[in-house]
Amino acid sequence: MEGKLSKNNFEILAEFALQNPSFSVRRAEERTSRSVEEIARAVSELTERGYVADGEITEAGLEALEPYRAKRAIFLAAGFGSRMVPVTLDTPKPLVRVNGKRIIDGLIDACLGAGIEEIYIIRGYLGERFDELLEKYPMIKFIENPLYDKANNISSALLARELLQNAYVFEADLLLANPEIVTKYHCGSDFLAIPMDKTDDWCFEVEDGFIVKEKVGGENCWQMVGISYWSVEDGAKLCEDIARAYESEGGHDRYWEQVPLVFFKDRYKVAVRECRAEDIVEIDTFDELCQLDPSYKEYGKK
Repeated sequence: MEGKLSKNNFEILAEFALQNPSFSVRRAEERTSRSVEEIARAVSELTERGYVADGEITEAGLEALEPYRAKRAIFLAAGFGSRMVPVTLDTPKPLVRVNGKRIIDGLIDACLGAGIEEIYIIRGYLGERFDELLEKYPMIKFIENPLYDKANNISSALLARELLQNAYVFEADLLLANPEIVTKYHCGSDFLAIPMDKTDDWCFEVEDGFIVKEKVGGENCWQMVGISYWSVEDGAKLCEDIARAYESEGGHDRYWEQVPLVFFKDRYKVAVRECRAEDIVEIDTFDELCQLDPSYKEYGKK
């Protein structure tokens, strides 16, 4: 990428764009964990390059950020959600309402808030039910997955493999509490994760800020959240590698993220992006749904 920004300069220039027109060093310090000295150095270098002037980002600065901008979002929403029975017998899990709001709405709203309006939903089980989203979100495009009940979610990624450049990939059944974790600009490919002392869930081993291993359960690790972002370069590689993995022996049974994190991990350098446990809620079971929304307790008695 010509004129590629250093990570420090990228983070501070992105802050200028997000805080425009009133850049605050204190807020940048809080959001990026950069020191005042690092911020000052970045501001000086960005000013020299004409990306910042008089405390605001310039048109040249916005152009410099354009290759790092999230341009589309892909939602994996084809599955059945068996552990959420009985509510998923007639409603796809992403469309289940929690305290009156559909689960997927929070994710879509966060995308729109980050300026992402190219939105694709890969649907399968009770796929026609997703049409109800069009009244509120007419920009949505659907991709049909006829193999949702015969293959794992790699089959959905296969259908969207040509769309993965500058793209978010979401598990569509995550209840979002903090929309700010869906960000407009990314320095490279990353996976959201929560630092944990111990977990029995899917997690990452991380070195120098990059994922080196995906596994189930561990200590002093990062618990995986089903939200990732893929750069232009990595998205192009994924287009090839997902197809290769899917067609290989046992490929239909794989999870899509195992392609860059396990089977072809030497071709990718994926950063971990920190979030907090309270930023997002993964509702795995009907009992957990009842705890969040007691109105479902009566539903379970039907």
